Amino acid sequence: MFPSHPDVLCFSHLPWDLVFQRPNHLMSRAARDRRVFYVEEPVDAARPGLSMRVREGGVVVVTPGIPARIGDSARETLLRVLVDTLIETERIVRPRLWYYTPRALRWTRHIESAAVVYDCMDELSAFRNAPPDLRGLELELLARADVVFTGGHRLYEAKRGSHPDVHPFPSAVDVGHFLAARRSTTDPADQAKLRRPRIGYYGVIDERLDLGLVDATARRHPEWSVILVGPVAKIDVADIPDLPNVHWLGPKPYADLPAYLGGWDVAIMPFARNAATEFISPTKTPEYLAGGRPVVSTSIADVVRPYGELGLARIADEPNDFIAAIEAALADDSASHLAAADSFLVRMSWDRTWQAMDALAARAERRRAAKPAQAPAPTPSPVRTPVRMPTPVRSSVPPLRSLSRAGDTSRAATSVATSTASRGRVE
Repeated sequence: MFPSHPDVLCFSHLPWDLVFQRPNHLMSRAARDRRVFYVEEPVDAARPGLSMRVREGGVVVVTPGIPARIGDSARETLLRVLVDTLIETERIVRPRLWYYTPRALRWTRHIESAAVVYDCMDELSAFRNAPPDLRGLELELLARADVVFTGGHRLYEAKRGSHPDVHPFPSAVDVGHFLAARRSTTDPADQAKLRRPRIGYYGVIDERLDLGLVDATARRHPEWSVILVGPVAKIDVADIPDLPNVHWLGPKPYADLPAYLGGWDVAIMPFARNAATEFISPTKTPEYLAGGRPVVSTSIADVVRPYGELGLARIADEPNDFIAAIEAALADDSASHLAAADSFLVRMSWDRTWQAMDALAARAERRRAAKPAQAPAPTPSPVRTPVRMPTPVRSSVPPLRSLSRAGDTSRAATSVATSTASRGRVE
């Protein structure tokens, strides 16, 4: 038998401290009544080991370190040993395996689990620089998964034929957090000097953003301040339009986003229409609305339905139409817009989303427990080149069982010998 709330081992392609979005919201809620280990993708290190730190809600963030100059087979062997070390050191027994990246199967497919959950938040194989083996690994993960969630309805339509138990869970929102934008009276220092009207976007700035559309908007209205907040990934910073009224303010902590949002007149989502955006369900859509901003977006399927169809967001793709939509948004009746947004948002929250997901995962665990015992999953063939494991690998993993589970994450984090310095969170 396994506990009613088994530990969660979550494997993600997103570093915990890079963006505070779907995995962060869900795993921090999961940690309210169980241990959650959030395993990031490996980073280069002089020697194999695990860096561990405690974050929101008591989530233990685990970063494997792997020497850069080793072959793929040796790398996977080391990762498997490090994950096994974590499981043994922390006495993790039959955890709920929660996957955001199919790539992690390469070193985790051998783990005995209470259930396997695949939370498919994006079509990762369509992203720039996606590994060529990603599609095949996703097919394997779909075959192994007990239940599958999708990050939106468009992605659900694409995946529902691939598994018998698929459920759509579009982006939710922490309404209370973003309501602060409506009450914001003081601008952050780097935004306070920018003239109005202000047209703003926050989020990762990568190949999914139509920077040509941003450029056209800024050129048409040089009196507008076009504000971009967030990290740059997979593109060059030089790709951001170099115009006097385009202001890239860099990454900001999640806690500070309402203050920036509160100083904007219109919030935009100028996404490109390409393979990388076909299945996205932007978390920022309900966040913008909770913050009381009118929204203008390109025709992303999960924004068009429901937000565009309900009149909660203006949808336009071509520069002339996008700019006209911003002009109309600037003239919005804010009172009626807020009332319509609030009526819609009352039905969605990350708390409700987690409760529904957890119930479906628990049902999958009960199904698994009721089945006759099965032979363990096949493991990868051993590597031909012997891998010499340094002795510090096991001792480099500090025991976390003594850490506070009452939310005192700052004290707990300092007691972890291998904690890394905190990085800024951005959305």
